Amino acid sequence: MSLESVTKSVDEAVSGFFEPIAKWLGEVVFYAVPVGGTDLPLIVAWLVVAGLVFTGWFGFVQIRKFRLAVDVVRGKYDEKDSAGEVNHFQALTAAVSGTVGLGNIAGVAVAVSIGGPGATFWMILCGLLGMATKFVEVTLGVKYREVHADGTVSGGPMHYLPKGLAERFGKNGRTLGKVLAVLASFMILFFGLFGGNLFQVNQSYAQLVSVTGGEDGAVGSSAGALFFGILVAALVGIVLLGGIRSIANVTSRLVPAMAGIYIVACLVVILVNVTAVPDAVTAIVEGAFNPEGVAGGVLGALIIGFKRAAFSNEAGLGSAPIAHSAVRTKHPASEGLVALLEPFIDTVVICTMTALTIVIANPATLGKDIGGVTITSDAFETVLPWFPYILTVAVMLFAISTVLTWGYYGLKAWTYLFGRSRTSEVTYKVLYTVFAIAGSLLTLQTLIDLADAVLFSLAVINIIGLYLLAPVVKRELDSFMEFVRARKAGGDTGGDEDQESVKTTV
Repeated sequence: MSLESVTKSVDEAVSGFFEPIAKWLGEVVFYAVPVGGTDLPLIVAWLVVAGLVFTGWFGFVQIRKFRLAVDVVRGKYDEKDSAGEVNHFQALTAAVSGTVGLGNIAGVAVAVSIGGPGATFWMILCGLLGMATKFVEVTLGVKYREVHADGTVSGGPMHYLPKGLAERFGKNGRTLGKVLAVLASFMILFFGLFGGNLFQVNQSYAQLVSVTGGEDGAVGSSAGALFFGILVAALVGIVLLGGIRSIANVTSRLVPAMAGIYIVACLVVILVNVTAVPDAVTAIVEGAFNPEGVAGGVLGALIIGFKRAAFSNEAGLGSAPIAHSAVRTKHPASEGLVALLEPFIDTVVICTMTALTIVIANPATLGKDIGGVTITSDAFETVLPWFPYILTVAVMLFAISTVLTWGYYGLKAWTYLFGRSRTSEVTYKVLYTVFAIAGSLLTLQTLIDLADAVLFSLAVINIIGLYLLAPVVKRELDSFMEFVRARKAGGDTGGDEDQESVKTTV
């Protein structure tokens, strides 16, 4: 029996078993109500409302404290002997690597294709709101993290939900928190294996095949798929064995590199068509309030833009606090401020660059029923005929960094459920590596759909916890601002927002 027939049989067997479950859970989690001639998924509304509430609660923290957040990333408020494993910059890049990916390349193209240029405007707005949510959940992640005897750190909703709720509401809060923590751990672990690992490897392999001659090309065979899977698994396994410090060392170089490559390519297309920029900006703004040919009109464009942004930056889902919790700091809110830069980078910058490039280039495939990556690739190809190869490199970098970060997220969920013994950790890492190999051979689309539904189910649990623990975040922000003011009043140039920054060591 050939490898192709085996993998096809596995795909069919898995789909046949899990498809009813995935369909049912997807209908529940992504349940949509008709609004103004289009459908509004309630989970998207849940995420957007959270962003609005926290933006108001913390007085537009994403705008007022933006400069301070940048200063914290640059190391201006670092303190010696702080608990943690990585610096602020490394924690940020590790978390960004888990969100920046195919959603920025393919998802944006889908948004523009369906919702018109105006969807971009609402996508940016959703990203700005998500900055406040990210600030809240990451502050809690650092506040209630667990620092182990060996210096390693564990954090995330599985830690701040039970500890925070117990602190505020006593015994009943502790019981509820523990139940929610177990559910959150299972959800993070499940998505990590399928959405954060298998799907990323599968899509990066598909892009590689498409630029190397298709199924008849150099890597189109089952042997090529197996080799690719083993190669990625080996790279991921080596880095994963080193823990968050190793992951952070890789992502702190990989994330700027992949973002740089992608943004430069966008700028090339934009600069070559610089005379079209004013019209593109006008189309985005006017399309947001007066879209033509979009189901539901303005509301339709708004929903499409919000949906793509929510799926891209993951604000409120509880995943990013796991990476940010490893930061070296004595002030939880300092990392919360760093984290609010994450949706800005992911959605406001990279997604907007993609959308602007597509609107300006206006490729022939825009609006047709084809994959989002193809639309984006065609947009670049109008100026850079060879860009599909560069896009392949970008997709590979995006995918590998995402696999690494979700490997770490999954490990923390696994150890919360099954303990931190060496046997437990090795078992997980072997399992995760095997899934990376399977990613190039199997599609398992049904399980990936199920993983998406599971991850967004986590948002319901997580955001309820964020509402209940928001007063804690307020106290932590006030405490950090007192520290900043004291540093500034003491004449310490490292604490003065107007002085030269201290170089961050990465």
